[in-house]
Amino acid sequence: MRDLTQGSVTRTIVSMATPVAAGMIFQTLYLLVDLFFVAALGDDAVAGVGAGGTLMFMIMALTQILGVSAVALISQAVGREDQPEANHIFNQSLVVSMIFAVVTCVGGYVAAEAYLATIMSDEGALREGVTFLYYFLPGMALQFPLMAMASSLRATGLVKPGMVVQMLTVVLNTILAPILIAGWGPGPALGVMGAGLASSISVFVGVLMLTYYFLKLEKYVSFESSLWRPRFDIWKRMFAIGLPAGGEMLLLFVYFSAVYWLIADFGAAAQAGFSIGGRIMQSIFMPTMAIAFALGPIAGQNYGAKRFDRVRETFSKGVLLSSIVMAVVTILMQWKSDMMIGFFTEELEVIEVGSVFLQLISLNFIAQGIVFSCSGIFQGLGNTRPAMLSSTVRILVFLPLAVYLKYQPDFTINQVWWVSILSVTSQAVVSYLLVRREFRKRLTPEPVLA
Repeated sequence: MRDLTQGSVTRTIVSMATPVAAGMIFQTLYLLVDLFFVAALGDDAVAGVGAGGTLMFMIMALTQILGVSAVALISQAVGREDQPEANHIFNQSLVVSMIFAVVTCVGGYVAAEAYLATIMSDEGALREGVTFLYYFLPGMALQFPLMAMASSLRATGLVKPGMVVQMLTVVLNTILAPILIAGWGPGPALGVMGAGLASSISVFVGVLMLTYYFLKLEKYVSFESSLWRPRFDIWKRMFAIGLPAGGEMLLLFVYFSAVYWLIADFGAAAQAGFSIGGRIMQSIFMPTMAIAFALGPIAGQNYGAKRFDRVRETFSKGVLLSSIVMAVVTILMQWKSDMMIGFFTEELEVIEVGSVFLQLISLNFIAQGIVFSCSGIFQGLGNTRPAMLSSTVRILVFLPLAVYLKYQPDFTINQVWWVSILSVTSQAVVSYLLVRREFRKRLTPEPVLA
């Protein structure tokens, strides 16, 4: 366990975010390697895997229920120096994670094809997406116990074990991708099936590694079968915090699914361009997400210890750091977006769609960084409803306007990106105002920011 209520807030954020960012850099490398080999299979494969990958936002929505509630409740218990409570919450999160894993597998195999058919018009891309999902679903299910263990460690101030496991699983995934997708070495060339299988195998190994860590090394929170009997009072507290955060990710699932539907009539090449651009965008977001991941436990421990001044400082420094990072990557996207897309494909139409997408969407990167920082603070305070509210605002701005434009005779794909910029900017403004409101309600009255 690490005490996050002492020392420089900026150094604490950086020290926690750095190993998380390092793990995410490895994750970025995997995403790009995976994309490189999938792109070599053609537009149908890229579009299918990209559309199938949107289901990951649904899984992330459910894992957020575990991850966010664990960070909030355990970090606050640590701040109060209540180790038994922290351990009880950890074990209950494991029970919930196994239930979610089973539901994911069953529901995924039943509904995968029907879901993809609603957002894809190209038969070849649909077939590739279904194949990918069938082999990726086990890995999605295993995300739940992985998230429960990693988030509990992060809540106690320990980020390195989760980072090391993430790095090792990403290295394994990177090794398996060319073997199973393209047939390098002794492996069969399985195409998109290999992409899904490589991810599932890697997540399984990651679960085994974290389980070993808890059995052999972790003492503050640990596996105790006597604490596995369902405690519905704890579940109620977990869902009160986690469900709004899960709803926030669910709305992202709605957003990405809507984009695939909106641009479906432009063909597989357009969807492939968005898929490649979206993967690159996710990679770019990872350093800023690492900062946001650090803000939750820092704010949570200080809120539990009633160090309200440090909670405010955590927010202001988090926004500053994320804005600096996002400003740098915005400049990069304005300068070299076509080169980044061109690394994965030589098709001019795909490059054009992906490049313009990155150039335009990067205009809201700083706003997106503010949204991430606000979400981290909401998690630390144990109230994630404002984060879901701001995400709802984003969808309410984006969907009606984008759908209206889709049915206009002069509809263009770039209009979707401009509407997205407007919606994220609106979300950032609402998120910031809601953080100020939470500070006024929960912390001692004093100015939030200079």
